[in-house]
Amino acid sequence: MHTLSDQPHIIALANQKGGVGKTTTAINLAAGLAELGNRVLLVDIDPQGNSSTGLGVRPEGRKLTSYDLIVEGAVPQDVVRPTGVPSLWIIPANADLSSADLEIMSREKRSFLLHDALHQPLMDEYQFDYILLDCPPSLSLMTINALVACDSVLVPLQCEFFALEGLSQLMLTIRDVRRSANPSLRIEGIVLTMYDLRNKLTAQVEADARATMGELVMKTTIPRNVRVSEAPSHAMPVLTYEPLSKGAVAYRALAKEIALRRKNPMLTEA
Repeated sequence: MHTLSDQPHIIALANQKGGVGKTTTAINLAAGLAELGNRVLLVDIDPQGNSSTGLGVRPEGRKLTSYDLIVEGAVPQDVVRPTGVPSLWIIPANADLSSADLEIMSREKRSFLLHDALHQPLMDEYQFDYILLDCPPSLSLMTINALVACDSVLVPLQCEFFALEGLSQLMLTIRDVRRSANPSLRIEGIVLTMYDLRNKLTAQVEADARATMGELVMKTTIPRNVRVSEAPSHAMPVLTYEPLSKGAVAYRALAKEIALRRKNPMLTEA
């Protein structure tokens, strides 16, 4: 595809709370955007490396990772690798990243390392349409690097008690990054995950989120779905594992909604 601009649209998937469906959303949104005809790169910057595992990159196959790209200055051609999904590539991660914050703390441009790595001319030959950044479940220096490097942030929000309370700290961090290092940073949207209308709490969280955040809450919701949970153990997105499942249908809809927002930025926050 690669028609909207010469530069890929970079989306960070971030929420400092774990267990909200962030990595699941990263994998399946990436697969959904690829299915729409885009060239997509998923960058795993979570030391747990779950995105890498979920797309079939075995631990012994992670000789060079996002750690090498961000900390050691490796070139993209050393770390970008294809997945089993057509038009979807990945930069994998492993536990090396867990020490990255400490290792880069004393560097002058410590918040710009990922930005500079993703914007180097060597990236251009891949002609990616989208780059998705799967952040660690914390507001660490790696997450700050992602917020500086990206165009927008997609926030997976689990439909559970206290979900919105954790959101306020992330919003403050986004505001700080916007003021200091990335003035054009915007919120791509908030996507409600583990959505189950049989549960009254889900309806309450959705109502609160839409009342508080308005148009930032994506129309698409991601249901609780056993196929979504099973897919990573088979090292594939649910779109490949069970293409007609409710989870796969939802992630396709999310990919289309995000693609539409890219074509019409007025649909989301400036």
